[in-house]
Amino acid sequence: MNRNTLVLPAVAGLLAPVLTACGGTGSASGGGDAIVVGTTDRFTVSKDAPAPLDPAYAYDVGTWNILRQTVQTLMIQPKGEGDPVPEAAQSCGFTDTGNERYACRLRDGLTFADGDPITAGDVKFSIDRAMAIKADSGVFALLSTIDTVETKGDNEVIFHLKTADATFPYKLSTPVAGIVNPDDYAKDKLRDGFDVDGSGPYTLKAEVSGDEMTKAVFTKNPHYKGALTVNNEDVEMRSFESADAMGNALEKGDIEVMTRTMSPEQIKELSEASGGNIELVELPGLEIRYLAFNTDDPGVKAKAVRQAMAQIINRSELVSKVYGSSAEPLYSLVPASITGHSNSFFNKYGDPSVDKAKSLLTKANITTPVKLTLNYTTDHYGPATKQEFELLQKQLNAGGLFDVTIQGAAWDSFVPAERNGDYEVWGMGWFPDFPDADNYVAPFLDKDNFLKLPYANSEIRNTLIPQSRREADRLSASGSLTDIQDIVADDVPILPLWQGKQYLAARDTVTGTAYALNSSSTLQLWELSRGVGD
Repeated sequence: MNRNTLVLPAVAGLLAPVLTACGGTGSASGGGDAIVVGTTDRFTVSKDAPAPLDPAYAYDVGTWNILRQTVQTLMIQPKGEGDPVPEAAQSCGFTDTGNERYACRLRDGLTFADGDPITAGDVKFSIDRAMAIKADSGVFALLSTIDTVETKGDNEVIFHLKTADATFPYKLSTPVAGIVNPDDYAKDKLRDGFDVDGSGPYTLKAEVSGDEMTKAVFTKNPHYKGALTVNNEDVEMRSFESADAMGNALEKGDIEVMTRTMSPEQIKELSEASGGNIELVELPGLEIRYLAFNTDDPGVKAKAVRQAMAQIINRSELVSKVYGSSAEPLYSLVPASITGHSNSFFNKYGDPSVDKAKSLLTKANITTPVKLTLNYTTDHYGPATKQEFELLQKQLNAGGLFDVTIQGAAWDSFVPAERNGDYEVWGMGWFPDFPDADNYVAPFLDKDNFLKLPYANSEIRNTLIPQSRREADRLSASGSLTDIQDIVADDVPILPLWQGKQYLAARDTVTGTAYALNSSSTLQLWELSRGVGD
């Protein structure tokens, strides 16, 4: 993995605050030896999402970053890049030539944080529970290739798959496959609130105000047995209402590490500074942004409308004016750095053209201007999202073919609305569950997709996805994956916009920051420690 770490100054006024942290401020040293990490992720309990931290429900990067510290999985993505490696398991592997039978043996002496022993039965309970609950977040679909889970004694678990799935080891590294204690989690009901009990490297104490968790306090789990080396005793994660407030807290020393989501202005200013005691760490990113379509909605039901939008939107202008060097245009659901990527949208539409878009609409007898509302979330993907949608609106309306309005909503109301089918077009981001092309295809296009899109292509679902999963050598799956991307470019149920890099900023008293994020945007808090930066 390529890294570029810049040592930068804490310039006075660099990140001017506009709002204060939900969890209050106070000196980083005032909380003892805990390393204090800031985030703009918000963690709320609501009627629509009463169990945000239950592994059978959680399905966004923020909640997964809580669970990855606390709930252990059989497999884990390695420190750098590469295939997943055993974590709670001592060993795992396919036991047949068809990639349909996968067996794991647990480490000896595994226990939950409360000291209760972990058995193969607990693993089976956890997996069966997530599959049975079928939470409306759609996270259970990651386990869709499992037919049955078998145990042999207390230490061996065997997964019998419905069909070949070479990506299955990756899926066992995700929080939905986290091992939970049957004493703490009902088999047929989600666990409401912010309590999490597992066997991961940390235990969690949540500080809550009203319906929101304002601070997550992670304490090293003395019972932890796994593949990770935990380099600190305590980490605090504080939620902030804005990137500016988080940046100001870093500058003052109230926090020591700043994670997602930094604004493009912050990234630019930090990257252009020199000297000082704040480091900006730039890492390759696999995050993508896209527009999703409710293809049953009258406004976008006609494929020509969606194709015309794909023909007009200027990704290069969008990236340069809003995100600068922190992003790059994306012409497929699969990022350019992932094996199997194809520039399908560019191959089909080429450069932006109002004339070509007009031709598409005219041939389909679509009356113009087409009136649409583009919906976006105001508080989940960073402060630049509104600017992004203002520019998309301008691009689409400029040629007179569209009459687009934009509408923003807070994440806790945005998600239920898009899942209920209230939006015709909406913007979303995707942080991969694991770094494989399958994870940019199946969650959007397969049955039980997490967006609940009405779009269903039988060739993709019944032939191309299963065909791609049979290939243990992922390069050999490129043919099937290219066909999927070409179909998406033609039908446009989803319109990819850009892929982004990922950033972390830290004071030079904290080390280990180069590994604090992996390629799937997973926070690896166990990598952080105290010391003087190089």
